[in-house]
Amino acid sequence: MESPAEFGYVICQYLRENLSVIIKFRNKTFKKEKMVKKLKVVIPMAGYGKRLRPHTWSRPKQLLNLAGKTVIEHVLNTFNTLPDDIQVEYVFIVGYLGDKIKTFMEEEHPDVRVDFVTQEEMRGQSHAIYLARDYIDGPIIMVFADTLIATDLAFLDQEKSDIVAWVKPVPDPRRFGVAEIGKNNQVTRLIEKPNAMDNNLALVGFYYFQNGQDLILAIEEQMAQKVQLKGEFFLVDAINILLKKGNCNMRTEKVSVWLDAGTFDALLSTNRYLLDHGHDNSEKAAQRMTVKVIPPVFIHPEAEVEYSVIGPHVTVDAGCKITGSIIHNSIVEKGSQVADVILDGSLIGQNTSVKGGTKSIHIGDNTEITI
Repeated sequence: MESPAEFGYVICQYLRENLSVIIKFRNKTFKKEKMVKKLKVVIPMAGYGKRLRPHTWSRPKQLLNLAGKTVIEHVLNTFNTLPDDIQVEYVFIVGYLGDKIKTFMEEEHPDVRVDFVTQEEMRGQSHAIYLARDYIDGPIIMVFADTLIATDLAFLDQEKSDIVAWVKPVPDPRRFGVAEIGKNNQVTRLIEKPNAMDNNLALVGFYYFQNGQDLILAIEEQMAQKVQLKGEFFLVDAINILLKKGNCNMRTEKVSVWLDAGTFDALLSTNRYLLDHGHDNSEKAAQRMTVKVIPPVFIHPEAEVEYSVIGPHVTVDAGCKITGSIIHNSIVEKGSQVADVILDGSLIGQNTSVKGGTKSIHIGDNTEITI
């Protein structure tokens, strides 16, 4: 039998030889995994897009092209700045031509988790969100499908407020909804199209709710009280119901860039902004031998362009054939043919043929026109 001194020596030797292994094993065994948080992003897009006809007769406006990507793809890119520990699941509330959006997402973005809800009757924003109530649990973001903003969402995993509304200071707020700010920079109420000019924080249509079920309950109350305008239930009224209860903290998050894609002029303006801010491929486009490129432009690699002047601020989609033309401040959609024309401020739909003349035109899909 070993003496106590000999036994102690053996133990010390063992620990000296194996301590690093034990420490590594313990660190590996007890290392905490970072918890993944779920965030639902709810996007109502069931409208008819009447202001963009004839283009929206055959496609929802979310599938129109801006600087090489569809409107909905630009909206989805907004969420690239979310923290890594937030897992996003989307809820698209579709209606008119909603099957085209579903097909597009399945073919172009099969890895994106999307649930689809159909709004068959246009009864407003709150009604659309309420239809998606079975998918809303925990934190949500609600964003309108034709609203593009530049924002950094990295702060959301540390957000303490119950609601955050993104706003942009504007010179004349009277045609927008605005957020009224009280003590401690907290929102006291939302006002639709105010008469006064003193509050210029326009709501851009981008909201965060810490608890989506609270919003659903407020919408139920809104609909029960028939708080609506011209037969539609608006989201600002549901939020005001939450604010009136007095136990809801709401703040604003300012943005400097707020783009729209709801009208022809807005679409072309947004296309210009995106091309000016890194969404162009002007350098590559300029390598075409018989094409004069005036940056910024986006010309899809699969488009055929020759003996033409393109730019500035032109988007040409895949499968287009352009020859002998001068085009600037315009969008030419997939599969269209343009020959011997001068176009300015134009939106040319898919699979369209335009020949001869000088015009500013908006032509829907599958159309042939000689100027």
